[in-house]
Amino acid sequence: MYKKIVVPVDCGALEKGEKILRKAASLLDAGGEIILMTVIEDMPGYITIELPVDAVEGAIKDGKAKLVELKEKTGIAARVELRTGAPAREILAAANEHGADLILVASHIPDLGNYLIGATADRVVRHAKCSVLVDR
Repeated sequence: MYKKIVVPVDCGALEKGEKILRKAASLLDAGGEIILMTVIEDMPGYITIELPVDAVEGAIKDGKAKLVELKEKTGIAARVELRTGAPAREILAAANEHGADLILVASHIPDLGNYLIGATADRVVRHAKCSVLVDR
């Protein structure tokens, strides 16, 4: 069905990540590729000044380790990618750079601020140049 699928995972919700990674594998054409990614959000300067020097580096290493662990746990072949910045912007950039034909994103239980789908998923749906599947 799809040749290249971007699967962004929140490392704080790996159970959802496992679910959407397995779904992506079921939708992938033979010879296709899955890009399993996470985004470490930039922190404002007034916060980073209070953090240990290696806190951001530690978050990056931890994020990559969790993605590799998720990939190994599922046995699904995927390219692991880690980015820093605003999540929606980085997910869209990855999809464009890789020429993805699907972004498979998980959604959380909505609250009043984002009733239908989560804020990141909402931005991705609105601005993606390829198909987006939001998994509940």
